[in-house]
Amino acid sequence: MALPWVRRDVAQDTGVIGVAGVIQLAVAPVFLLTAIATLLGVMTNRLARVIDRARLVESQMPQDGSLAPPHVMEQLNTLRRRAKHINRAITLCTATAVLVCTVIVLLFLGAFLQFDSSRPVALLFILAMLSFLAGLLSLLKEIFIATNALRFRTT
Repeated sequence: MALPWVRRDVAQDTGVIGVAGVIQLAVAPVFLLTAIATLLGVMTNRLARVIDRARLVESQMPQDGSLAPPHVMEQLNTLRRRAKHINRAITLCTATAVLVCTVIVLLFLGAFLQFDSSRPVALLFILAMLSFLAGLLSLLKEIFIATNALRFRTT
């Protein structure tokens, strides 16, 4: 895209056109990073709630060393499973963000060092999407566990 206020020969000599093109390519991954960061915020809040609930349930454990009631042990086991899945989701989505950042870096390095970065960029982006997919599936599993553990009083 030509910039009307910049002389074409000056823009080419300074590489402004090339940098502008790379910035255009990097915009979509930057928006993806924003979405991932928002999702990571949601996940860390879920993990914090699981931890708070586990502390509350653990406070119901007998202090005299006797066995805890089965319902307390069941709740703790459910919370442990939830924490494991949400932790996995956080790890995978953080890995996604790192991969997307690497994609952006490679786009700029390819432009400045004038090498074809298309294959590594494509490969890293595919890995990022697979990591993101796995993270979302782990989050979904945690949500299923949380939903199945709900017990409502009907009386």
